[in-house]
Amino acid sequence: MKTLRHNKDIEKYSSAFTLSDMEIFIFPELLYSLVLANIMSPIIWRWKSDSWFSNIENKSFNYKVNRVKQYIMDHTMFNLDLDTWGLTTKTAEINRFRQFVDIETLKQSNALFGYEGDKYYFDIDIRKHFGLDKYSSEVIPYWKTETVEAMMAFKLKKDYNIAAGECVSFSALYVAALFILAKIPLDDIFLISTPLHSQNFISENEGLFTNNRRIVTKKMWFNGTELSQKARRAIENEKITIVANLSGYVHTMYDTATIDKVAYSKFTDSLTKFVNTDFSFEMFINFIRQHSQYHTLFQYCNKRNGTDAYIDLQTIFEYERYSKNIFSNESRNALIAEIPHEKTLPIPYPDKILLNDFEHFIDTKHIGETAVAKQFFDNESYLHLIDKKTIYTIFDGIEHFISLTPRLPNPNKIYDTLQPRLNIDTDMSRTEIIDYLHHAADKNAVADLAFYTFRDMNTIDWTPFAMAAWQRNPISVEKLKHLRVYERAELLKRMNNKSIYEGNRLAQPDEAWNFGTADGIEKAILLANTIINTEHDSNITIEIKNKTAKLTTTNYGTFAFSTEKDIEGKLVPTIQEAE
Repeated sequence: MKTLRHNKDIEKYSSAFTLSDMEIFIFPELLYSLVLANIMSPIIWRWKSDSWFSNIENKSFNYKVNRVKQYIMDHTMFNLDLDTWGLTTKTAEINRFRQFVDIETLKQSNALFGYEGDKYYFDIDIRKHFGLDKYSSEVIPYWKTETVEAMMAFKLKKDYNIAAGECVSFSALYVAALFILAKIPLDDIFLISTPLHSQNFISENEGLFTNNRRIVTKKMWFNGTELSQKARRAIENEKITIVANLSGYVHTMYDTATIDKVAYSKFTDSLTKFVNTDFSFEMFINFIRQHSQYHTLFQYCNKRNGTDAYIDLQTIFEYERYSKNIFSNESRNALIAEIPHEKTLPIPYPDKILLNDFEHFIDTKHIGETAVAKQFFDNESYLHLIDKKTIYTIFDGIEHFISLTPRLPNPNKIYDTLQPRLNIDTDMSRTEIIDYLHHAADKNAVADLAFYTFRDMNTIDWTPFAMAAWQRNPISVEKLKHLRVYERAELLKRMNNKSIYEGNRLAQPDEAWNFGTADGIEKAILLANTIINTEHDSNITIEIKNKTAKLTTTNYGTFAFSTEKDIEGKLVPTIQEAE
C-alpha cells in the first residue's frame, strides 16, 4: 500500500474519487486516469460477449463506431442535475485550490467562477440554463464525473431504468468503449474539455466527434441540424481548456504540457481540417436550415408531371424534420416527393428568391467562395426581395459556419519529456493492461492516479479516499441528517448489501446512497460521513477485519457491518500532514 507524503498530493489524489468538474480542471491528469479506470473495469469488456458486437473486429471503421454509438444510445441517458452529487460554494472551492492556481486566472477559464463564454452564453443566462438561478451566485454544483460503474448504477436509482452520466462521463466511457470494442488506438482519441462541456475527437479518416451519447461525422457537423448545432456549440463559443490523450495533456492555464508535442500538432491539424470546408450550395442550405429567420426568403421549383411546382423553403424544412431525406443532399427529390401537391403553387411566389437559379449559378461557375456567391444576390433582380444588410449578415454567418478556428491551448508550452509515455495497444487483454499500468504507476502520474480512480484499495493509500468520503459527499449527509445516529445505522443495515464496485474496490458515500446499495465497509463509511458532518464528531475509527467493518465512536458506541470484500485496514477522519 502506498503512502502519500504531501498535502498537495493528497488533494489531487483525493480528487480521483470525486472527480468534480472543478477538480478535473485543476488537476487535468484526472481526465485520463478516469479513462484508464474504465478500461481496467470489467464492465465494458463484458459488452464484447453481447451479440450486438459479433464479428465487429472484421468490420469497417464507420461500422464499428456506429455499433458502439448505438449500444450506448440504447443503454444510457444523459443526466446533469443539481441533486445527484450536491452543491458546494465558490468560497469553499477557492480556499481549497488557492495553493494550486491564481484565482483571477481561474475566473477567466472556468464556468463555475464567472466565465460565461462568448455572447451566446450571456444570451441564454448560463446560471438559469443549468438550474442555478434558484440559488445565490455563491452556490455552485459539484457535478461529479461518473466512473463506468456509477454510470451503470443509475439504473438502480428511482426514476431511472438505464445507465446515465454527464458529459465528461460519456467522454471517458466512449474512449474506453471505442478502444475495447472497436479497437481504435488510444493514440487517435483526444478528449477535449471547454469550461462548459467535454467531448472527444477521433483523428482516424476525416475525423469524428463523440458528443455526449452521440457521434458527429464531418458531414453531420455541417448539416445545420439541431444535433450538429449542439455538437458545434462548445467549439464555436468557448475556449478549449484541456486536450488529453494517452500521451498526456495540454492545459490552457498551465505553462507545462505532458502531451506528446507531435501528437498535439497532428491533432490540431486534423481538428482544424474537420471544422473547415469549402463553400457550396449544400453548405448554403445547411446554414439556412439552422437559421429559421431566413426560411421565408426562399422557394424551390420542382417539376411534377411535366409542370412547375413551387414550394416555399419553410414548408420544405417542415417536412424534412420528419423525414429521413434531406433537401441539401442527393435525397432531395425523395423529400420533395413527400410534400403534398396542395402545398405547392403553379406559379412562383412573388416575394421569394428562387433557389434553382442560385444553385445553377454556383454549379455552372464552380464557385467555392462566399464572396463570389454573394454577388448573385447583390443585384437589382433580388434587392427588392432581400436587403443588402441581410445579404451580408447571411454570408458573414456562412463564412463562420464553414470556416472555424478552434481556440485551442497555445502549443508554445514547456513539454515534459522526462515522464515515461504510456503504451497500450488494442491487442492487449484487460489483465495485461492492468499489469502494465501497475508497473508504469511508479513513474507515470496518470497510471498511478488511475488506480485511485479505479478504487483499487489493495494498492492505494487510503487517506485520500477517506478525505474525499468525509469532505465531498453532501447528499448522504443531507438525506440522513433528520434521523438519529442509531436510526441511520438501522436503515443502512437494511439497505441492499452489494457494492457497485466489484472486488476489493469501494464506493464513496454518495454513490452508495444514491444507488441504494452498499457493501458493509461502504455502509460504515457512509454512516461515519453523516456523524462527522451532522454531529461534528470526528473522534471515530473504522477498522476492517475478519469480514467485518467496525465503526467505533466516542459518543454513539460501536456499529458493525458485514462485508464480502477481502480488505483489511483502518480509516480515520484525519488529513495526513505534509512531512
